[in-house]
Amino acid sequence: MLLATPPATLTRPRARHSLRPGRPLPLGFLYGPLLLLAAWTTGSATGLLDPRFLSPPWNVVTTTVDLVADGRLTGHLLASVQRVALGLAFGIPAGVLLALASGLSRWGEALIDGPVQIKRAVPALALMPLLILWLGIGEGMKITVIALGVVVPVYIHTHNGLRGIDSRYVELAESVKLGRAAFVRAVVLPGALPGFLLGMRFAVTTAWLFLVVAELINSTSGIGYMMDLARTYGQTDVILVGIVLYGLLGLFSDAAVRLVEKRALSWRRTLAG
Repeated sequence: MLLATPPATLTRPRARHSLRPGRPLPLGFLYGPLLLLAAWTTGSATGLLDPRFLSPPWNVVTTTVDLVADGRLTGHLLASVQRVALGLAFGIPAGVLLALASGLSRWGEALIDGPVQIKRAVPALALMPLLILWLGIGEGMKITVIALGVVVPVYIHTHNGLRGIDSRYVELAESVKLGRAAFVRAVVLPGALPGFLLGMRFAVTTAWLFLVVAELINSTSGIGYMMDLARTYGQTDVILVGIVLYGLLGLFSDAAVRLVEKRALSWRRTLAG
């Protein structure tokens, strides 16, 4: 008698692909930039990159040391960091408040969402002449430019987070008769947190982008001013110092928000977890 083959349902085929690629690499966000640095170093050392157009990395390091030694880089860096910090301090609460007003009220969405989308479509450079006329060329104008750039990503992603809250939680809150304040505290804010943190990642990098625009116009301090002055004198290595600084500041700002996101949302099972 032939033995019956086991039914196909009893054999579990091995998965060819895993949805969980394993533990995150330590300091994985640095691997790509280090690869770019290696390519830059190799191209400069082999002569593939003309030093007249792109200074080698060792010259950039030497220039950075010289700028730090005479105090110029430290002063410009502190000025830029202060502007970004103030822009974030004003832009983030404004974006959150607008998202809450729009996400929790149909009238709020009708009145707020359209103007925010218009601001999203208007380039920063198009606003500069108007802001200069209103606010002058001082620090207020620069901080306002950064804050306006920060508001949009915080609003959009927080608003999407609010719209994505599971309706079962809303029904549960209604069944236990939660008050408005308790509903916002227990349901709305935790539900919007993933969207808010994603918006924060865009906001911190956007802040540095808008800082470049602000500092290239009538500034007397900051990384952008240092780069513009170097352009006047043809100092390519100083310009590259500024570009590298902007890139590193954006990279580590994003990494800081990702760390907060990982801690705050540790309960979620994700592909990267």
